[in-house]
Amino acid sequence: MLALGDYNELEVARAVDFGLYLTSDDGDLLLPIKYVPEGTQIGDRLRVFVYRDSEDRLIATTLEPLARVGEFAALTVKDVSSNGAFLEWGLEKDLFLPYRNQRQALRVGQRATVYVYLDENSDRIVASSKWEKYLPQAEFPGQAGDQVELFVAQDTDLGYTVIVNGAYLGLLYHNEVFRPLRLGDKPTGYVRQIRPDGKLDVSLQKVGYDEALDATETILTALRANGGALPLSDKSEPDDIYRRLGMSKKVFKKALGTLYKRGLVQLAPDETRLLGQE
Repeated sequence: MLALGDYNELEVARAVDFGLYLTSDDGDLLLPIKYVPEGTQIGDRLRVFVYRDSEDRLIATTLEPLARVGEFAALTVKDVSSNGAFLEWGLEKDLFLPYRNQRQALRVGQRATVYVYLDENSDRIVASSKWEKYLPQAEFPGQAGDQVELFVAQDTDLGYTVIVNGAYLGLLYHNEVFRPLRLGDKPTGYVRQIRPDGKLDVSLQKVGYDEALDATETILTALRANGGALPLSDKSEPDDIYRRLGMSKKVFKKALGTLYKRGLVQLAPDETRLLGQE
């Protein structure tokens, strides 16, 4: 059975002037000629994405969409109508976001986080910007300190709401973010704590001792790469520290203190210098 809104591996059944027909349990479907890989022969198997075209027919493509059914994505609004919005998702036919599925009115050019699913009534692929309700109601199986994959879903006054490992709700506080983030970014993160409500507080940097240990190695590597000196000190601006080293000022100062106590660096008002070798 075809997986609508996902990739399928299908056999080439026959060729026509306008493309190839691929065979499936749900009948043959067209792969338009502009998507046919060069050298494809009858009997070959192709990995194609299956969706419905503007005339509601099943069709195959070798283009890769920005999201499949069952996935979260941040997509740009291409057009709006009284019925809903149309999102760019990498295919010729835009992805429909019905008005009933919108959290708020959208405008052309706006970026929105959505969940992509198959509507059971219409058998069409649609999106919903009420994405939270599609997160599984399950407890995070890990613990504080775990490395996780984040999906930036929403920017709030407190911080960025993120989807953790594709399934759990988390928060990345603004005061712990030292680089620009936008909806759809997928940085690596670390669990700071699991709150009583099951939501996660996360960080872009390692927690506790591992965080400081990691930072000392980063500083030493940067010092060696820059001839033994860096134009950074505990007086430097947080943005300058993050731009050069990718860490917060708090972590930088902690790591700098560790290196100083180990006799590895010399501290000056406007720079840090490497002393000898480890």
